[in-house]
Amino acid sequence: MMASSRQGITTALKGLCQSFRGQWQPLDRQFQALKLSSPARTTRCLSTTTNASDSSDALSIRAAPELNLDAAGADLSHISNARPVPVSASYFSRMSQFNDSYLALQKLIRSYQNLPVISAADAERVAWKSLVDYRQMIGEHVKASDFIKCMELVKRLHQIHPKLKPDGVDEALQPFKKDVQPFSNVPKPIPIDRFGRALGVGKRKSSVARAWVVEGTGEVQINGKTLADAFGRVHDRESAVWPLHATGRTDKYNVWALVEGGGTTGQAEALTLAVAKALLAHEPALKPALRRAGCVTRDPRRVERKKHGRVKARKMPAWVKR
Repeated sequence: MMASSRQGITTALKGLCQSFRGQWQPLDRQFQALKLSSPARTTRCLSTTTNASDSSDALSIRAAPELNLDAAGADLSHISNARPVPVSASYFSRMSQFNDSYLALQKLIRSYQNLPVISAADAERVAWKSLVDYRQMIGEHVKASDFIKCMELVKRLHQIHPKLKPDGVDEALQPFKKDVQPFSNVPKPIPIDRFGRALGVGKRKSSVARAWVVEGTGEVQINGKTLADAFGRVHDRESAVWPLHATGRTDKYNVWALVEGGGTTGQAEALTLAVAKALLAHEPALKPALRRAGCVTRDPRRVERKKHGRVKARKMPAWVKR
């Protein structure tokens, strides 16, 4: 029974197809004779024409000529639907500038990934912008994870060999570099005046010290006072002249210093840096010894500020249950 019903359906479908086949030929002839043309209209349209040179009677579809909007004196009154097209494909995204930079970096990576690279230690030292600085520059809230991925591409492009690095790479990396490069700064040498004095300046916390070091017998004056009168603690006295003790130059140089601001400990440690800088002007070969003694680098530590709701910087008030 199922087989007979299937045969009946198949026969009916075959008859339907044969009836439609007879109707397709007149429709095809009508479409071949159809010709749409409107020369009076100024808008763009499609026209179907029979190509006489083609033996297969195939239809060729052509469009109206393009409108030249840049021509001088062009009549634009008939244009009703027109809008400016964004320059960037990421214009409607939340981070258009960042996305354009990221796509440009990816394109450069694909183009120049086979160029030889150098190690990160041998590459030019560059100070890159932080996430906060980059957000302020472009005015977009870039995600931290996206910025990290972007910086990986930046550092990979920066490691391309300098002699083979294309010009477009430097232009793409420029927005991620800081305006001031601290690694390219050259320290200004401290001169020695006609009296044989070298001036060194040191800072610690809120204290500032200026020390003049000259060859002598080991005398020390701070704000017109002796070392013992200026600092009551023995530790502060040792800190003030520690560069001379560490290098064994206690009896070879005289020190005359002016200090201001802060407390005694800050003033004494500011003197340490000031005396060390002035001593290097006389004997630059002492820098390794002074660096081992901790006299060359400034101590950036400061007192932590007090917070709201706390007794001090970190101390919390006593908790009482009742």
